[in-house]
Amino acid sequence: MSAEEANNTEKLYYPISEVAKMFNVNASLIRFWEKEFDIIKPKKNKKGNRLFTQRDVDNFHVIYHLVKEKGYTLSGAKERLAKNRDEVETNTEVIKTLKDIKTFLLDIKSKL
Repeated sequence: MSAEEANNTEKLYYPISEVAKMFNVNASLIRFWEKEFDIIKPKKNKKGNRLFTQRDVDNFHVIYHLVKEKGYTLSGAKERLAKNRDEVETNTEVIKTLKDIKTFLLDIKSKL
């Protein structure tokens, strides 16, 4: 496998430390959200360490967007997800894509 292929492959599982780093939060907040939101279902290895799938990470993006960026309470975020999860996921994905584009454009600008 070439280095390019390795970069394009997605990891199957992420340890809690990596997930916390992705969102710039403490691992304790990840554990707390896992308990609060039933859409987060990590696997656990023999040692009991949590291993999150890409789907879990995507769900954390949605939760993070509602709670940290939109200012929802936990109960408000749960209610919003229960009522219209598809819309919330779509909006979160659009925002994530726009942030990636912004980062890309700012990178290009800094190289000019």
